[in-house]
Amino acid sequence: MFAKLESLQEKYHELERELSSVEVFADQERYRQLTRRHAELGEIVAVYREFMRLSADEQSNKELFGDPDPEIREMARAEAALLEEQLETLQRKLQILLLPKDPLDERNVILEIRAGTGGEEAALFAADLFRMYMRYAERTGLRTELIQASESGTGGFKEVIAAISGESAYSRLKHESGVHRVQRVPSTESQGRIHTSAVTVAILPEAEEVDVHIDPNDVRVDVYRSSGPGGQSVNTTDSAVRVTHIPTGLVVICQDEKSQHKNRAKALKVLRSRLLKAKQDEQKASYDQNRKSQVGSGDRSERIRTYNFPQGRITDHRINLTLYRLESILQGEMDELVDALVQHYQTEALKADSDVGY
Repeated sequence: MFAKLESLQEKYHELERELSSVEVFADQERYRQLTRRHAELGEIVAVYREFMRLSADEQSNKELFGDPDPEIREMARAEAALLEEQLETLQRKLQILLLPKDPLDERNVILEIRAGTGGEEAALFAADLFRMYMRYAERTGLRTELIQASESGTGGFKEVIAAISGESAYSRLKHESGVHRVQRVPSTESQGRIHTSAVTVAILPEAEEVDVHIDPNDVRVDVYRSSGPGGQSVNTTDSAVRVTHIPTGLVVICQDEKSQHKNRAKALKVLRSRLLKAKQDEQKASYDQNRKSQVGSGDRSERIRTYNFPQGRITDHRINLTLYRLESILQGEMDELVDALVQHYQTEALKADSDVGY
């Protein structure tokens, strides 16, 4: 690990020298690339330098263990315990920083929420989850755009699709994919019995054209008159679009915009992201073929979380985390939950990485 860190530090110095040259500054694209890489390495180098400084302090401190003054020896031992703890923390941080980055982490996201078992109650909970993610996005500076919504009779959603964009959108939300279970007493329940419903959430990294090529001959586009709430002309023009990907049978419908062209562009964006996700799943299945399945792999068939309203409790089953502040989380205060999931998967990645060494 430390040989790799030395190499990265040298690369960091090289980048500094390159960035100071007039030739690189004149090439703005090259300059942006080097600046981005310089910033990426900057955090690793800063932590490594702090680690090395504390390591030197630790070595100097150990030399005081044999001091003839008992008071100085005692102070040295107390300092040694503190330094050891700080060095362990920094070493773990370095290990995490050296983990291979998910190339999709900086991508924007397509969020898809669908009501599952539970009828109208599931649809109402789908709306609750949609509001939760929208509020979380707002709190963290992410931008949102509704793509498609199919409402139920009581104000819930049978299905809702939205785009979430901004810095590290996918890295923050990618662990939300899966089946979310809700336990609560429906407003229509006269006996006060708790009902259990389920909603499926899919987090798709927004695909770019270079990721997934869609042959125009493989796509059938149907236009028709929009239905449901919308603008003044929503029911008077053929603006709704249904895109069918013939080889896979995937269908995307978009009718939220008054413009047929905008609906078509949104539908193709969703289709491209679904195809990228299918490609990822295929690659992951091949990679995991000879490995034991892990709870919390993000597969949409898994029940990943339970929201228990009578107890005000939310439990993430993948990491055995239970929090008793359901209402605030549904208001978008998801940081504790998101951070715990990120830390868990970083730890899992470290374990896997330690099997092959540095």
